[in-house]
Amino acid sequence: MQFNGLIKQFPKEIRYLIVAFLVTLSIGFYGGISFVRTTTDANPTGIEERYLGNEADENATKMKFKKSEGEIMTTVHSHILSLSVIFFMVSLLLATTSVNQKLKMFLMIEPFFSLVFTFGGIYFLWKDILWMKYLIMFSGMLMTLTYTASVFLILKELFSTKKNNL
Repeated sequence: MQFNGLIKQFPKEIRYLIVAFLVTLSIGFYGGISFVRTTTDANPTGIEERYLGNEADENATKMKFKKSEGEIMTTVHSHILSLSVIFFMVSLLLATTSVNQKLKMFLMIEPFFSLVFTFGGIYFLWKDILWMKYLIMFSGMLMTLTYTASVFLILKELFSTKKNNL
């Protein structure tokens, strides 16, 4: 079965549904990214303090405590489950575009690696493997970039169809 370019043949109402889904999904996704930026200051030290606390820092303006095992397990579990479904759905949509096959494969598969590295990294950071904060930051940025690129390419393809304009 040929999926390449299939999105251009979807009925107008399905393409509208996809646009509505991606816009709504992106509001939630970037809202989560904004939360991460707010709670970690988008830097390795902030990431470390978010999960390990800052009780030893006498100059801290806001006291943070180490997360409990339950909090860490809930964060890792819920994020891996929910984001894997999100990335699977976006990947299915991306598969129907006419984007270059190698780029498409990278954008479809990479978020799953970043997901494991980001949230696995959070768990290992919590276990006091401090260099994981750099892996978390890198994989989180890569995950966000691949999500952004995928959604952009899907929307671009939906809006650029000559035969079935939205």
